[in-house]
Amino acid sequence: MNKKSVYKIPIEQKDYKKTVAIVLIIMAALLFSVIYLEISVLEMLMGLPQFVMFFFEKFLPANSDNLKQYIPSVIDTLGYAIIATYFSTILAFIFGILISENTNKFKTLRVLTRGFVSVLRNIPFIIWGSLLVYIFGLGGIVGVLALILVTIGFLSKSYAESIDEISGDKLEALRANGASYFQILFHGVIPQFVPAWINWTLFSFEINVRASVVLGLVGAGGIGVLIDTNINLFKYGEALTIIAVVVSIILLTEFITNSIRKRFI
Repeated sequence: MNKKSVYKIPIEQKDYKKTVAIVLIIMAALLFSVIYLEISVLEMLMGLPQFVMFFFEKFLPANSDNLKQYIPSVIDTLGYAIIATYFSTILAFIFGILISENTNKFKTLRVLTRGFVSVLRNIPFIIWGSLLVYIFGLGGIVGVLALILVTIGFLSKSYAESIDEISGDKLEALRANGASYFQILFHGVIPQFVPAWINWTLFSFEINVRASVVLGLVGAGGIGVLIDTNINLFKYGEALTIIAVVVSIILLTEFITNSIRKRFI
């Protein structure tokens, strides 16, 4: 008998058992969550028709009488995303270099930087927004700062991973020829890092456009403030128009960033 056929069956059985175990764990976690939170699936399904009726009765037709008045808020929202992405990109690149093993051989500094970045990344932007509103009050500066803090955490980790994936052969060749640290950085690391930098930066800009809308709901400025205000005033028709504007902004942003990716990556 072929040795390959002898060992094939136990390996397949082991993989099958592992898959079943994972599925059972996921199902058990789902069941526990439903029971613990007392979620009624039947009640959710029965509530859907009521939600649909409420939407058609209250939100339709959309009221676009004040459409021109939304333009400043749209510009604010995009401005927050642009400013946050710009400053975050610069700072995240520095942190990414400090985190990556390819560009920083000091383990203690890498660990400390990674820990700091993890704190920034793991606190949701809505919490940052709420904290900053409490400190600085309502206003656009809150939205910008919240986006910068979260984006630094996200981009630093992403940049560091991309730098770690850079082939070490060219870097070792530069070191062997006596190149300085900055020569290695500018001639070895950055040229290979540029495609990943473009991709991650554009992706973070898309996220920041969406996040700047949500931050407006906690008083951090932007078009989200208008959504919250109109819903609180029961002006559902105007709220629907603003939501449509937000969706249009997000779709247009995705179209532009995807076009840039196709051209440069």
